[in-house]
Amino acid sequence: MRLMRRQISLLAISAAIVCTACVPARAQDDTQILMPEQSAAKAKQLLQQTIQALGGNPYLDVKDSSCTGYLGQFGHSGALQSYDQFWDFVKFPDKDRTEFSKKRNIIQIFNGNEGWVLDRGGVSDADASQVKDNQNQLETDLDYVLRYRMKEPNMIFRYDGPDVVDLKEADWVEIDDPQGHQIRIAIGRLDHLPIRKEVDSRDPITHMRVEEVDYYSNFHSVDGVMMYFDQTHMRNGLKTFTVSYIPDGCKFNTGLQDSLFTKESLDERWAKIGKKGRKDKTKEVKEKDASGP
Repeated sequence: MRLMRRQISLLAISAAIVCTACVPARAQDDTQILMPEQSAAKAKQLLQQTIQALGGNPYLDVKDSSCTGYLGQFGHSGALQSYDQFWDFVKFPDKDRTEFSKKRNIIQIFNGNEGWVLDRGGVSDADASQVKDNQNQLETDLDYVLRYRMKEPNMIFRYDGPDVVDLKEADWVEIDDPQGHQIRIAIGRLDHLPIRKEVDSRDPITHMRVEEVDYYSNFHSVDGVMMYFDQTHMRNGLKTFTVSYIPDGCKFNTGLQDSLFTKESLDERWAKIGKKGRKDKTKEVKEKDASGP
C-alpha cells in the first residue's frame, strides 16, 4: 500500500511537471508576480486598449448622448416589477435627464449636486439620498472612469490577472479611488471590450459592504463608437435592473443644451401638462356627475 501511494504521488508530480511545461507562455507570464509599478503599467495599458476598442478619440470626444430603450426593474424576490420605455439624455460629465411613460411626463433630472423630479404631483427636489446615490454611481460609471478618471490624482491601478469571465478569456484590472471605491473591470482578451464591472464600497449610512456588478453585452457601433446595448445590474447578488437600448435608438453629439437639465425646464413642462391634466380631471368628474349614480 505504501509503495502504491508513493507511485501515485510520483505520477501526480510527473503530471504536474508535464502540465506546467504545456502551459502557454502567455499564461505563465500572466501568473508571474509584478512589482507595483509594473502592475499599474499593465493595468493602464489594458484600459487604453479598451478605450481604443470602444472607438479611440471618437469615444473620448463624445460630449452628449440621446438614447431610448427599455428599463426592467426587479424586486427583492427576483420577480420583474416593471418594464418601461425610457428616453435618456446625457451631457457629460454630470448632466442626466430621463423621461418615462408614453407621454414622457415622468421626468428625473440630475445636474451635478442637484436633482429634480416631475411627476403627477408637479415639480419637486430630488431626495438628498437620490442625489448622493447618483453621484456615487457616476464616480464608478464605466464610461466616466474611462473618459475622465484615468489621469485623476491618487488613483491606484493594478493588474489582477487572467480569468474566464462569462465564458470569455479576460484580464482583470483593479482601480482604487480616493472615495473608497474598489473598481474591477474584466476586459476581453480577443476584442478588448469590457465584459463585467464590479464595485466594492461602503454604504455611507449603514457602513455595510456593498457590491455592485454590471454585465455588458451586445455591442454595436454608433457614430464610430462601440456601445453596449444590453446591461444587467446586480446589488449584493440580487438583480436590480436591466437596460436594453432600441436598435438605432442612440445618437451622440447632437448638441444638447444646458437648459434641458434645469428645474426651469420641468416647470415649463408642468405648466403645459399640469393645466391640461386638471382640465381632463374636471371634465371626467363632470361627466361622472352627469351620468348619475
